[in-house]
Amino acid sequence: MRSKDLGCRAAALLVTACLAACGPEAKAPAAPPVAVTTLMTQPADLPASMTFVGQTQSPQAVEIRSRVNGFLVKRNYLEGSQVKAGQVLFEIDHAPFQADLDSAKAQLAAQQAAYTRAKANLDRVLPLAAENALSPKDRDDAIASAKSAEAAVQAAAAQVRTQELNLSYTYIRSPVNGISDYAQVNDGTYVNASNSLLTTVSTLDPMRVSMSVSEQQFLAMRDQRASGRLSMPADGRLEADLLMADGSSYPQTGVVTFASNSFDQQTGTFMVRAEFANPKGDLHPGQFVRITLKGASYTNAIQLPQRAVMHGPKGDFVFVVVGDKAEARPVQVAEPNGDVWRIESGLKGGEQVVVDGAGKLQPGGVVKVTGPAPAGSFGATATKAE
Repeated sequence: MRSKDLGCRAAALLVTACLAACGPEAKAPAAPPVAVTTLMTQPADLPASMTFVGQTQSPQAVEIRSRVNGFLVKRNYLEGSQVKAGQVLFEIDHAPFQADLDSAKAQLAAQQAAYTRAKANLDRVLPLAAENALSPKDRDDAIASAKSAEAAVQAAAAQVRTQELNLSYTYIRSPVNGISDYAQVNDGTYVNASNSLLTTVSTLDPMRVSMSVSEQQFLAMRDQRASGRLSMPADGRLEADLLMADGSSYPQTGVVTFASNSFDQQTGTFMVRAEFANPKGDLHPGQFVRITLKGASYTNAIQLPQRAVMHGPKGDFVFVVVGDKAEARPVQVAEPNGDVWRIESGLKGGEQVVVDGAGKLQPGGVVKVTGPAPAGSFGATATKAE
């Protein structure tokens, strides 16, 4: 009898389990809200900076050439050293030119003597001609002889100056302050028109830096200016910061002095040039540096901390709080500025963007704003939900 009661109880339990299984499905518990911090976007004028690779160039690379033919007898500078304007760099054999000068001076002396004699003769003739004691022909001949002798003196004097110049050209001087290059002609070489280039002197202060702006960058800046999103400084002058190859900052601030409107088809770029004061000669021609242009500004722009931007298969996006839920919003990110990124498109002012905790969210997920995110420094204000 007892065995029969146990069987009935087991059957009852089985029926109860089956009935429970056939009943309505149990609801899964709702996911808890995700704790996040947010920023309220506020459009603002933001500093615009653009970084390019540049190369230093001397604004004046002067070719030092011989202006006379002769044997190079001496080099008076250390290759690669700083030289001063007027410093003698090379010397051509002076002897032939000194001899030519001496000959020209002798010729001048002879012509001066001839002129003195012709002038004295004229002085004697003119009183006689005035008293009709001399024929007009003799008077005219005396006047012509004196003028001819005077012209010969002037020609001889000009020849002396020419030979003095030629002699001075045997001392080949630097026309500018700058840094010298290597000597291209050895001592003892006969210098003429075919090998007159002796060296080059490049000025260092100021130093130019040339940058190449791609066609895409140029067109983007043009479109931004046309739409009013990019504003240039009132005086039109862009400043430039320079970063050396070792990562150190150059202490002087440069200024953009030239921007070409001509497209270089070989490089596919536009050329921009800045100038930097270089009083200590720290910059040398041919160095590769990084240049950051500043002074322009983005108008009504929005920036967010980098950690607020998510990366998905379809591109970048952020989570915007709508009510108590997270909405995924595709955005286009512009250039970064440290840990802060400028948002090119996808957001407007007054939207609450998730900053911390975005990695735990799913589109449509419930959020709980626990506090404000750090505001950073550009165009965003922290907010806390009530």
